[in-house]
Amino acid sequence: MPVITNIEDLRRIYQRRVPRMFYDYAESGAWTEQTFRANTSDFSEILLRQRIAVDMSNRSTATQMIGQDVSMPVALAPVGLTGMQHADGEIKAARAAEKFGVPFTLSTMSICSIEDVAENTTKPFWFQVYTLKDDDFMQRLFDRARDAKCSAAVITVDLQVMGQRHKDIKNGLSAPPKLTPKSIANMMTKVQWGLGMLGTKRRFFGNIIGHAKGVSDPSSLSSWTAEAFDEALDWDRIRQFRKMWDGPLIIKGIIDPCDALEALNVGADAIIVSNHGGRQLDGALSSIRALPQIMDAVGDKIEVHLDSGIRSGQDVLKAIAMGAKGTYVGRAFVYGLGAMGEAGVTSALEVIQKELDVSMAFCGHRNIEDVNKEILMIPRDFSDKWQ
Repeated sequence: MPVITNIEDLRRIYQRRVPRMFYDYAESGAWTEQTFRANTSDFSEILLRQRIAVDMSNRSTATQMIGQDVSMPVALAPVGLTGMQHADGEIKAARAAEKFGVPFTLSTMSICSIEDVAENTTKPFWFQVYTLKDDDFMQRLFDRARDAKCSAAVITVDLQVMGQRHKDIKNGLSAPPKLTPKSIANMMTKVQWGLGMLGTKRRFFGNIIGHAKGVSDPSSLSSWTAEAFDEALDWDRIRQFRKMWDGPLIIKGIIDPCDALEALNVGADAIIVSNHGGRQLDGALSSIRALPQIMDAVGDKIEVHLDSGIRSGQDVLKAIAMGAKGTYVGRAFVYGLGAMGEAGVTSALEVIQKELDVSMAFCGHRNIEDVNKEILMIPRDFSDKWQ
């Protein structure tokens, strides 16, 4: 077992062990990748204010997200194709999250199905849905999530059209992936990954194949994905989805204060400030830069979470200090999963929690719920220098 001290350690192992096609899927953004890079680099502009001679004993990172107890304000974000990063990847990530006491969010575009994850875990998880045209399929998705006892639904609202991701296009990464001699040759060098994939029956999109109309096998998936997403999505349509799901609802993909205000009116329990990890609109604000103005707009009227760019416990601490009630890690847990399976996901969570805990202590706090903006030094023009 290698010594892991930060998320970057896991990324390096992940890069060696997973086929290039799937590594690039996680480690890339749209177009020039400006926003993808800014999501992480903008955190470094925010400094922490150290305090000394304060009681640092009996610390706790425990809190709640949408009323659910969590061991730290972190959830595993929905990531498509997780089961191609490691055999049965969604199941392994969900197990790690359950044992650690943080929420796991299953993507609609997962390899393991809702039922697969439910059968292999003992506690409720969250389920993410896209805004698709087919009402019957959407209702059945929500019903399946309800039957699996999912404790929250996450609606992703920033994928009406697909952002162009150059690496995915060049690698033939689509639904389903288009294998080329080059990608097959690369896969053959990833022996441990390949043995895992040979040993599982879960290699295709378990929530879609056999469930969506006209999609009975992987070959029929491509035409479905090209037509399924609703380019005409509006807030009235989101209200319809709210009626399909009567449990806790989170809206993911808010990056503008105007949209945050709109989200207040559709009955959501929380919003996620997110630019889809920089994979949609390149040139958009990083999530952490967008957070202050969104907090100013909605205050405590709705629970605000943050996604995109979290790679450390200090990133979590900064987001919480700026008003977020929770954060999401996507790439960070995928690095761990691809590197070492379930143990790697656990390792990623341990790294983040330790850094969160120690940094919180150095900033003079023992309880994450007491952390506020006073621990930060934020540039005056951090979020309001644009007109």
